[in-house]
Amino acid sequence: MSAEKKMVEAITPMDVDFAQWYTDVCKKADLVDYSSVRGCMIIRPYGYAIWENIQKILDARFKATGHENVYMPLFIPESLLNKEKEHVQGFAPEVAWVTHGGDEKLTERLCVRPTSETLFCEHYANIIRSYRDLPKLYNQWCSVVRWEKTTRPFLRSREFLWQEGHTMHATAEDAIEETLRMLDIYADFHENDLAIPVIKGRKTESDKFAGAVATYAIEALMHDGKSLQAGTSHYFGDGFARAFGIQYTDRENKLVYPHQTSWGVSTRMIGGTIMTHGDNDGLVLPPAVAPIQIVVIPIAQHKEGVLEAARSLAAKLGEHFRVKLDDSDYTPGWKFAEYEMKGVPLRIEIGPRDIEAGQFVAVTRHNREKIVAPISEAVSVAAERLKAVRDGLYEKALANRTAHTYTCTTIEEIKTALREHGDGFVRLMWCGDEACEDSIKEQTGVGSRCIPPEEEQEKISDVCICCGKPAKHMIYFAKAY
Repeated sequence: MSAEKKMVEAITPMDVDFAQWYTDVCKKADLVDYSSVRGCMIIRPYGYAIWENIQKILDARFKATGHENVYMPLFIPESLLNKEKEHVQGFAPEVAWVTHGGDEKLTERLCVRPTSETLFCEHYANIIRSYRDLPKLYNQWCSVVRWEKTTRPFLRSREFLWQEGHTMHATAEDAIEETLRMLDIYADFHENDLAIPVIKGRKTESDKFAGAVATYAIEALMHDGKSLQAGTSHYFGDGFARAFGIQYTDRENKLVYPHQTSWGVSTRMIGGTIMTHGDNDGLVLPPAVAPIQIVVIPIAQHKEGVLEAARSLAAKLGEHFRVKLDDSDYTPGWKFAEYEMKGVPLRIEIGPRDIEAGQFVAVTRHNREKIVAPISEAVSVAAERLKAVRDGLYEKALANRTAHTYTCTTIEEIKTALREHGDGFVRLMWCGDEACEDSIKEQTGVGSRCIPPEEEQEKISDVCICCGKPAKHMIYFAKAY
């Protein structure tokens, strides 16, 4: 049995066991390894390169909107964390505590940051004095710790990488505008760079972030029909400012409280990319974040002139794209399987006949479409092919979401849709009562995901699907990661 055949068989088919398929891809594509600390993952170079590309794109977008990067301490004193009661209660079950420094017991426990609102607030209390100090548009790239009971690579681990923006504004209007602007940036990044269609909306009161006035999220439907919360943006009002004594003198020389936001995305986006685009042969990566956008594979490289031609072509493409030339002594078949496993968007092959004809072969990963093109047009053809990969991935993901989005007016319709067509988004009308929200989940197994904005609200019916009282919102429900 060939090496490439064994490699493909090592992945559990997704329709047999989707969770095992996901774990197999993470491991076989060299994205992660397990560590000796339970619930924590080692992000291997190939996996970390995806994160670096994500970070580079988003960091540029944050800075283009006036945000500056800072870094806050890893530890939060317990007394500081306790200043905002609702916030600490929301995180209490997941907090990891440091109780000793060396051999000495600390006089006060230190929390290993699960998020950094309290640290930013302490800092803002020291530096905000006047309306001239606002807005404060800060972001940090860091890791956080949440002591999860059940973990899975990228999706949920006890330590994970993310960015967290924390901003202060003079007015509620400015802060709300910031909250929604950052949500739009997240949505645009997912749709254009990760090729993942998302639904934007507000979380219900029961599902909002601890201490927030309102939480907004983007929700993406994975290949198995479950929803992934792919990014969140929170409006805090002046609640934290009051708790931490953050005040400034406004233009009328009055002492007032500023309004606050926070927003974040994490390495969970890598998990979402895997589960949206991957197939039974491994990863399928969108070009924007792929560590290798193009792999050049010489065919019959032992023959005269082949390696030279492949190197020349790789160098030409490398001026514009992230390119790898694989001139190792593995067979072409092994290389094909290897880079399909790693999700490289475009494979270029060149052999003796191609050189003679002045051409190369290009194969797109997502659909295995093969074309022949002139070497003289390599850069423009590669650019067109990479765009075709992004567009093809988005269209396929959107088609999957459309096919697994159900509009329901009764509880029985939800049950029937899920039973007959599989998991997916359920659109329904809701009265806004938490008791109905809980009852729908209890009866059907799907929970609330988000309430789309007013301009996207569609009146499916006049009454709540659960209690029959007048409906306030059209809302999306789904099973979720």
